[in-house]
Amino acid sequence: MPAVQLLLLACLAWGVGARTAQFWKANDQSGSCQYTFSVASPSESSCPEQGHAMSAIQDLQRDSSKQRADLESTKARLSSLEALLHRLTSGQAARPVETQEGLQRELATLRTEREQLETQTRELETAYSNLVRDKSALEVEKRRLEAENEDLARRLESSNQEVTRLRRDQCPKAHSISQDVPPGSKEVSKWNLENLDFQELKSELTEVPASRILKESPSGRPRSEEEGHGCGELVWVGEPVTLRRAETITGKYGVWMRDPEAAQPYTRETTWRIDTVGTDIRQVFEYDFVSQLTQGYPSKVHVLPRPLESTGAVVYQGSLYFQEAKSRTLIRYELGTETLKAEREIPGAGYHGQFPYSWGGYTDIDLAVDETGLWVIYSTEAAKGAIVLSKLNPENLELEQTWETNIRKQSVANAFIICGTLYTVSSYSSPDAAVNFAYDTHTGSSKALTVPFKNRYKYNSMIDYNPLEKKLFAWDNFNMVSYDIRLSKV
Repeated sequence: MPAVQLLLLACLAWGVGARTAQFWKANDQSGSCQYTFSVASPSESSCPEQGHAMSAIQDLQRDSSKQRADLESTKARLSSLEALLHRLTSGQAARPVETQEGLQRELATLRTEREQLETQTRELETAYSNLVRDKSALEVEKRRLEAENEDLARRLESSNQEVTRLRRDQCPKAHSISQDVPPGSKEVSKWNLENLDFQELKSELTEVPASRILKESPSGRPRSEEEGHGCGELVWVGEPVTLRRAETITGKYGVWMRDPEAAQPYTRETTWRIDTVGTDIRQVFEYDFVSQLTQGYPSKVHVLPRPLESTGAVVYQGSLYFQEAKSRTLIRYELGTETLKAEREIPGAGYHGQFPYSWGGYTDIDLAVDETGLWVIYSTEAAKGAIVLSKLNPENLELEQTWETNIRKQSVANAFIICGTLYTVSSYSSPDAAVNFAYDTHTGSSKALTVPFKNRYKYNSMIDYNPLEKKLFAWDNFNMVSYDIRLSKV
């Protein structure tokens, strides 16, 4: 039977001019994949001879073996592809999602790190800029201090030569002095004090002939023989009381003040402070309470629209009054509204080192407040360096009245006004200085004094009177100090 079947198959295959095969797959009843392979053959009218049949059978067997091998190879490839497809469509399909979520998390982390790096870079750039600015400021200050040091060395050498000459020679004769210039002033001029060769020597030497540079009163009697005016004469200055010490080099010189006629929101305790070392001074530190001042925590910092110069600023009726840098212009700056309210030039006033106090510091123009109002202390070429006093209108800074004294401005260390009387201090550095002159604007006369005054820290750059507290405020070599005072009975 098998031979007959093979013979029939051979008969079917023999008549095929070009053998063709067909292949397909389908699922059987159990759901398994079944592959089918067949070779088409045309019908024949008769079967070949037995010899031909055997040859056909052998050929068919060879072809069948080859096709079976090709089929097995194809089945193996299909199985491999189906297994791969199954893995891709089942458990492995979740992996790309997980991978995507992981990539998103990593991307978010990288973005956060990039933002942190950018922030750190900006902070470093800001810190670097601040360091460069501070370095530039320090270099400027260093050059200024070096120049000042060289200038002081020259002055010291000049003063040593002057002291040697004075010890060798006698003091200049008074008879050679002209009648229109006070004797003491002429002697000061002969000692070349206009050039400030030795400021402290100038201050001390001026104390010696003090009685000779004072004019008599209009009645012809010394001022001490006339009746007192105002609220009495200064007779005593107490020991200095230190409130606070400045922390940086910018606080070597400075000014601090309180408003004797304070209005809301300020009180009699509100304090202002300005460090005056530098070339562009604009910051005004405000303290609501004394405790803030002593601890160094300002409640506010004002930035002035114009730079100020010297230690002559004051606060009065809610406004800061100061001299604009490198000019003879006075400025009124309203603290509450932080606006500039008035400005005015002082006609002919010296400025920026023309007529300073003996310690220097561009203190040509010095503002003051007393019981009668606002004042300015300065000098002019016309006054030949003598102190000039002017009463100011606090609203518009107009000069209401002016007095010319016979006290040389560069021969005293500082000045202040009490009850319309100008007082000067002999030395800014001597521990045992004195309030040495008084000029009474009520009588237009001067008087020599010897009221002891202590420079505890040996470099006093500012002295002002506060009429509300009846105290002197001063800035002595980084230190803010105050002095109690006593006036004679009227």
